Amino acid sequence: QVQLVESGGGSVQAGGSLRLSCAASGRTYCMGWFRQAPGKEREEVGRITSVGDTGYADSVRGRFLISRDNAKNTMYLQMNSLKTEDTAMYYCATSGVPVCTFTYWGQGTQVTVNP
Repeated sequence: QVQLVESGGGSVQAGGSLRLSCAASGRTYCMGWFRQAPGKEREEVGRITSVGDTGYADSVRGRFLISRDNAKNTMYLQMNSLKTEDTAMYYCATSGVPVCTFTYWGQGTQVTVNP
């Protein structure tokens, strides 16, 4: 069983930055960030493997950076050059096994980007 807790969300002006954190209890392998805006389907923002390989959605590549601190069992999402369309609830997720499946989810943290 893995528990995930996101933090760091808030309200920011377009062009600004935010850093989200996802603290995990339990063994984690591949971890990912997802987001869901009102009226839209959940989409993957990006993921990071246990050895630090990353992948990003086209919409955020070059603006967002995912990292992890395995000693702290924490994943981060550095969001730069934020746009109003980045407004969403952001969730982190992980698998309890060494493959990129997302079984465990956090409760989410809201990010609002104002014009």
